Amino acid sequence: MTHSPSGSAPSEAQAFLDAHPDVQAVDIVLHDSNGIGRGKIIRRHELLSLYQSGRHMPISILGLDICGEDVDETGLIWDQGDGDLRAWPIPGTLKLLHNTRPQRAEVLLSLYELDGTPMTSDPRHALKRQADALAEQGLFPAAAFELEFFLLSNDRDGNGQIQPARAALDGRASTKTEVYSVDHLHGMLPLFTDIYAGAEAAGIKAETMISEYAPGQYELTLHYRKDVLAAADDLMRLKRIVRAQARAHGMTACFMAKPFADYAGSGMHFHVSLLDHAGANIFVEDTPGTFAPPLLHALGGLRATMPESMLIFAPHLNSWRRFANRSYAPISTSWGVNNRSVALRVPEGAPAARRIEHRPAGVDANPYLVAATILAGIRHGLQHRLDPGEPVTGNGYDAPEPAAIPRDWASAIDAARASDFLKSALGEDMHRTFTAVKSAEYDRVARTISEVDYDLYLHTV
Repeated sequence: MTHSPSGSAPSEAQAFLDAHPDVQAVDIVLHDSNGIGRGKIIRRHELLSLYQSGRHMPISILGLDICGEDVDETGLIWDQGDGDLRAWPIPGTLKLLHNTRPQRAEVLLSLYELDGTPMTSDPRHALKRQADALAEQGLFPAAAFELEFFLLSNDRDGNGQIQPARAALDGRASTKTEVYSVDHLHGMLPLFTDIYAGAEAAGIKAETMISEYAPGQYELTLHYRKDVLAAADDLMRLKRIVRAQARAHGMTACFMAKPFADYAGSGMHFHVSLLDHAGANIFVEDTPGTFAPPLLHALGGLRATMPESMLIFAPHLNSWRRFANRSYAPISTSWGVNNRSVALRVPEGAPAARRIEHRPAGVDANPYLVAATILAGIRHGLQHRLDPGEPVTGNGYDAPEPAAIPRDWASAIDAARASDFLKSALGEDMHRTFTAVKSAEYDRVARTISEVDYDLYLHTV
């Protein structure tokens, strides 16, 4: 097949090469179920052929666990002889990489069958399915992610523990919770300047930088997009930018959900609204003091489907350490207005900007699968006109919760594997791939003897 099913065109590559004669190499990146970028680095002269005829990639690239090991239970390894499929560029993602010598670029890929049909274990295709399903109803999601992360020193402290990075400006150390401190942000300005430059080169509208609620923790917000696939692409690319620029400044960007036991973890809050064909936000209320029925039904769907979907939002063992009382991470399916103690927040603001902030996902989650699952939950609520119940006022951590959500990784894996909703939301192949990978990772962790085991039991039992 020589026609790109992704919609990419050789003219895009040729124009890029003409505009950037100094580019010597290009990262070609395909994201697996964990959101890990896997692919190759190609040379300049190979770029045009990528756009003309795609690039063969092994099907097993989407059946790997967090360590890059094959998970046979996905059905993507030996069941299919680990044959090649064809990856095609995602239009608009061919961009320069900032601060590289010699100059390099990046392009994101999606995987397709050899006949051009979408490879259904590709996470990006799962999101496109949900966006397309809404489009058939005349609805178009607008969205943005928030990116929380830690900047850590490359060196451990005297006790062998991770520690916040020193300021890029002058090497000053701080172990305080410098939440909303503008002066603290100034210490990282050399790094932040490079992050913003990298985002600009990639065509990403990165906006507000915040010093967050833990030592070494920051948040970077993204511009609201009328294309939900582009919003997820932005998040994926921005993580690579932050990681690369931090490394160039001699520190580590950490996207674990909970790197420090005694401090808040990192979320990946997802803001979403639905637009009609005219571009009007259907979540906007007609009468002040009341909420629009579509907003309420969407909240109802998200609440109803959240318990069986938590593995998407918290995909790793470490993810579950983030959920704790009064931690700014939700512990129930609650919703509320202008309230950060709930799972589903309706932010304060002008009615025209009415949206849902979905707060359960950690920054370690795959944004394509997170967005796909949320859109499917919204569709479920709209279809069945679900009532979300009364909003929580005050402390959401003290509110009664009628619908239990899983409390640990193992329970979330079991709930996800049994979920007909999640099979529909992701597609059966993506659902099988994701849950098989998570089960394999659980088994890997379960058979690992940790330092905690030795500390508790070595000399005491």
